[in-house]
Formats: sequence, structure tokens, C-alpha cells
Amino acid sequence: MKTLFTLLCSICVSLSVFAQNVNEPLVLSLWPNGAPTQSGLSGEEKELFPTFITNVTDALLMVYKPAKPNGTCIICAPGGGYFGVSMVSEGTSYSTWMNKLGITFVVLKYRMPNSHHEIPLNDGEQAIRLVRQHAAEWGINPSKVGIMGHSAGGHFAATLSTLYTSKETRPDFSILMYPVISMEKEITHMGSREALLGKNPSEELVNRFNLHMQVNENTPPAILVLASDDNTVNPLNSIGYYSALIKHGVQNCSMFIYPYGGHGFGFEDRFMFKREWTAEVESWLRTLGML
Repeated sequence: MKTLFTLLCSICVSLSVFAQNVNEPLVLSLWPNGAPTQSGLSGEEKELFPTFITNVTDALLMVYKPAKPNGTCIICAPGGGYFGVSMVSEGTSYSTWMNKLGITFVVLKYRMPNSHHEIPLNDGEQAIRLVRQHAAEWGINPSKVGIMGHSAGGHFAATLSTLYTSKETRPDFSILMYPVISMEKEITHMGSREALLGKNPSEELVNRFNLHMQVNENTPPAILVLASDDNTVNPLNSIGYYSALIKHGVQNCSMFIYPYGGHGFGFEDRFMFKREWTAEVESWLRTLGML
């Protein structure tokens, strides 16, 4: 009996270890030979509080591969005001859900711009390149690579969706969670604006990163998720982007504004509409042929 009990315990431990290892990410440097642009930041990364990392100068991809990939990949940019990245609730916590859907889920720890506005687009395009270069190896269809972003990470994702420089680096769809879109003082998130553009940007630079102004007929379809009572990033940011998509005839777009929930809910259970928004995203991805 003791031998059987010991054997069962051993099996349970082995299964537990296996379960943990199934979802262990593959970690890749975004710029193993050095980035083409520098932020001026130096020193070690800093963890202001658990899972929120600042002073990021070395961009990384964390690749969560599903047991049965369906060909779709989502690259996720956590939020943090372009000052840091909220790596768990707006990043790694999605991996189990996404992997169960067959999606290869990639969390991007991108560099902080420190007023060097070209850095987010540099990192976003390089992430797309690397994913498509590894497509066959990771079971990804190169035509099913999307970008997801939260808050300032939503601005990052929308930047990649509107300012991409080649077909190779254009995402096929975007999931924007309570995103910063506008750089206009009246409705922007000022911390994100200053971290990206500096304290006194030119009107030309502001307009370039007013991303609703950069939407055109080639912008990829998007789904936007937010709460009406968001007091951190004005919902008019999302409304402006969605309106621009409609104006330019971009098909298969959706937006869901829930009555309350504030800002930064990510994949947290505290957001009472979590079941609703995740179901809507799944339905939308099916509509696009991504599931």
C-alpha cells in the first residue's frame, strides 16, 4: 500500500512539473545585435512594485506556444504609460487562455522611449519580423499575426497598425484595450505623451502620433475594449480611433464599452465584465478566421 501511495505521489509530482513546463515561455532578445536606436536610458531595470518593470532598455519576446497551434499569433504590449510595463495582468496572464484557443501568444517587453518617439515603432516592427521569420518553426501562419495593447501599450499597438513601414511589418489585426490614441492635451494621457514625445513636442510630431489621424483604408481591423468610467484614459481616445476606421471603410471592426470598470483591468477577475469581453474577442477572432 505504501509503495502504491509513493508511486501515485510521484506521478502527481511529475504531472505537476509537466503542467508547469507546458506553458513555460521561450524567451528571445528582440535586438541580439543591438537596437538601431537608443533611448538614452541606462542601468538596471527596476521593479517599482511586483510585476511592474521600469527602465526597460533590453526588449524581449516571451513566446507561449500552444499544444495544438491553429496558425494565429498575438503579440501583446502591456501598458504602463510608456514609463514601465505591467507584465502580468496585461501580459503573461493571458497565455493560458490564448493557448487553449490554439493561439501562439507572445508578450513583448518593449523598451521605454524616454522621449525618443521612434522606439515603439522600431520595437513593434522588429517583433512582427521575428514572429514571421519563425512562423514555420512555431506553427504560425504569417498572414495571421496580430497585435494587442493596453493603455500606452494600446498606443504602441495602434502605432504599429497605422505607421508600419512595410507589408512585412503590418499586423493583420489589432486588439486595443482602453488605448491611448490621441496626443492632444485635452484627452490624452499626459504621462504617456511626455514619455513618448517629450514636454514640448512640435505640432507636427503631435499630429503624427494622433493615431486616429493616421488611419486609412489599409489599417488592419481592430476590436476595442474599455469602460465608460475610465478616468485615466478618456474613452474619446477609443471612440476617435473606431470612428476613423469606419470613416475609411475598414471592415470587421468592433468596439465594446462597458458601463464601469475603470482603467487597467487587463485579464483580472475584478472586472465584472471579463466573461463578456473575452467572449466577444473570441467571437471577433472567429469572424476574422483566426480561430
